[in-house]
Amino acid sequence: MSYTIHEEKRYSQSVAEVFTAANGAVGGLQGKMVQEDAANSQLEAQFDKSIHGKLLGDRTRFIVRVVGDGTGAVVKVEAFPIDPVGRPLQFGARKGVTRTVLDWYWAHIEHRLK
Repeated sequence: MSYTIHEEKRYSQSVAEVFTAANGAVGGLQGKMVQEDAANSQLEAQFDKSIHGKLLGDRTRFIVRVVGDGTGAVVKVEAFPIDPVGRPLQFGARKGVTRTVLDWYWAHIEHRLK
């Protein structure tokens, strides 16, 4: 069973604006940037077990790509729980943690784009 969530959302703003919002959303959720490639609008971020005082129980990693679609930008996220060393969890992940962090991430992006 895979715990990975693949999701994408479209926005009417430019790739640069959306990438800036996606990058800022990581900090807004107290995440740590693992890797960032601004030239290709890609980033990898890690979130701890606790975000803004709310204990979630699992660490989460996101791989984010922002691509143009002709009329705006599409944010593509691959999200999955990780162990303390950063490897994807194969078993034992807590239900709903990755989904919760991803929902918060979308909300932070949308807030920054208003």
